[in-house]
Amino acid sequence: MARPKSDIDVRILHAARARFLAEGVDGASLRAIAKDAGTNIGMIYYYFPTKDDLFLAVVEEVYERLLADLVVALDPEKPVRERIRQLYERVGRLNDEERLVLRLVVREALVSSSRLESILARFQRGHLPLVFRMIADGIADGTFDARRDPLVLAGALLGVGAAPQVLRRFLGERLGLTPSANLAEQLVEVLFEGVGKKLQ
Repeated sequence: MARPKSDIDVRILHAARARFLAEGVDGASLRAIAKDAGTNIGMIYYYFPTKDDLFLAVVEEVYERLLADLVVALDPEKPVRERIRQLYERVGRLNDEERLVLRLVVREALVSSSRLESILARFQRGHLPLVFRMIADGIADGTFDARRDPLVLAGALLGVGAAPQVLRRFLGERLGLTPSANLAEQLVEVLFEGVGKKLQ
């Protein structure tokens, strides 16, 4: 009789995420993670040879689902402006699990240069090529000003659209901000038209 598939790796990931969020990767004890997961430390090393491997697996569990959505949103067959709107919409729909992992990624990127390098390497194989392809397409089709450096355009995309969506998701209830059904479209308009009142 075949042995049933174990969920031990998933339990380890969930226990690690909780500990990493509460104590940081460096502060979290692998023994405590093993206990929380209902296993032993040997099983952690079996699945994740280093603590950084475990951290990256925690990130990957959530990132791969987010990336699948971004692949659809940033499909090169769509017009650039529509890709931007869909990107902003998806960022605005970050779920609680994604928010927690985003917080963990930011914190660990700030405290560990090796984790920052690992995260950047993963993102370079993930959403960053999609974003920079969109920017290149936008320059080629005239959506973006060809005189602008692609990094300036990436910064504008992030600052104008993604940052407000993330802030709304993290702070919206605390600040009493009501959800806006067309926030993504408004952010696209601000990106291309600015925030000033148009003079007649």
